[in-house]
Amino acid sequence: MALMITDECINCDVCEPECPNQAIYLGAEIYEIDPRKCTECVGHFDEPQCVQVCPVACIPLNPEVVESRETLWQKFQRLQSEAKTA
Repeated sequence: MALMITDECINCDVCEPECPNQAIYLGAEIYEIDPRKCTECVGHFDEPQCVQVCPVACIPLNPEVVESRETLWQKFQRLQSEAKTA
């Protein structure tokens, strides 16, 4: 599953630079996560880095984007391939 940021976000700015896939961005009111880019840090780290640094624990799994670890790995490989050709 991709992660999501809830409205409990305090816009502290610590999660965005931690995302290795640049999936986190400042939305209209709070930070948001692009589910097309979120791999829960699979391929980069053992744990999602945004979750590790979030001081208010507002980054749960996104129930609307159900993905297996294998799917997250495939997404990681696709993003890496796209980054090399960009």
